[in-house]
Amino acid sequence: MTHALFTPITLRGLEIRNRIWVPPMCMYSALAEDGVVTPFHLMHYGSFARGGAGAIIVEATGVVPEGRISPRDSGLWNDVQRDALVPIVQLAHDHGAAIGIQLAHAGRKASTHPGWGTDSSGSLGAEEGAWRTVAPSAIPFPGLDVPEALDAAGIDAVVEAFAASAVRAAQAGFDLVEVHAAHGYLLHEFLSPLSNERTDEYGGDLAGRARLLLRVVDAVREAVGEDMPVLVRLSGTDWLEGGLTLEEVGQVGAWLSEHGVDMLDVSSGGNLHPAPIPVGPGYQVPLAAAVKQASGLPTAAVGMIDEPFQAEQVVATGQADVVLLGREMLRDQNFPIRAAKALRFAGHYITPQYERAHS
Repeated sequence: MTHALFTPITLRGLEIRNRIWVPPMCMYSALAEDGVVTPFHLMHYGSFARGGAGAIIVEATGVVPEGRISPRDSGLWNDVQRDALVPIVQLAHDHGAAIGIQLAHAGRKASTHPGWGTDSSGSLGAEEGAWRTVAPSAIPFPGLDVPEALDAAGIDAVVEAFAASAVRAAQAGFDLVEVHAAHGYLLHEFLSPLSNERTDEYGGDLAGRARLLLRVVDAVREAVGEDMPVLVRLSGTDWLEGGLTLEEVGQVGAWLSEHGVDMLDVSSGGNLHPAPIPVGPGYQVPLAAAVKQASGLPTAAVGMIDEPFQAEQVVATGQADVVLLGREMLRDQNFPIRAAKALRFAGHYITPQYERAHS
């Protein structure tokens, strides 16, 4: 009996033990506001590895201070931050999991209050340490401060920052890197006509709007070398008329394939609120399937995948090559072990110290 979820997958020579992965999920837990991860992060990511995840992608990590969503985001713009990540990487490896990190710039959605621990929301005030946000055009995300449109030098600096953080990710021992180009953050802002009204080479048609993303991917690939897998997270659609479409994202995916990307992590939305998103079990899986077909690249599906047979079906039917379980893995870090039992998979990933609980 075959088990699609538990068939290893190989990207550029990196064999990953199964298709149940943990997506990047912001924890807003760099409490010193210096971008340095803490013992919480060690416990958090280590629990997923011990629970049997195939791969773990560390949360959106700012490539520059002003690229953070909030002051409590993790960062990778200096060596202190890099060195703090090393024990997390080692712990994941000790428990058999591959581990990557998502490199991110929040663009016009930066300088906001963190997702927990405060009664406030929206943009930070000056007295709270706010910083000036940047974007392709001076168009604010609804309810947030007006950003500054990046000039040519600013765009070059973004590319350089992604490359420098990718170097540090490789030095820390990560197995893969993911470039965040979804959810209304900077690279998605360039891709979407809802937020990009530029008239220079970084605006206009899809090729212009995708130019910065392709430059970033090229710089990241050069930074990490030919052996490390590079993933890109894309929003498959803006879910809004006049926004980024699924067909356009498929074309961007095809270009990313030509630029050495190994897998596309397909989510959706995030660039304008509200949007009529038809949320329900597996609601983004068709997007991953369409982008896979259009780009020729493996894809990862995400979004309300929370049951073993549902996850198995997504992979077994070829709609996606990997499933990324976010909230379900927060609820149950042992989901891969539970799924293996439900699907009657003979192998398992139980840490010896926990064997007695499963005998």
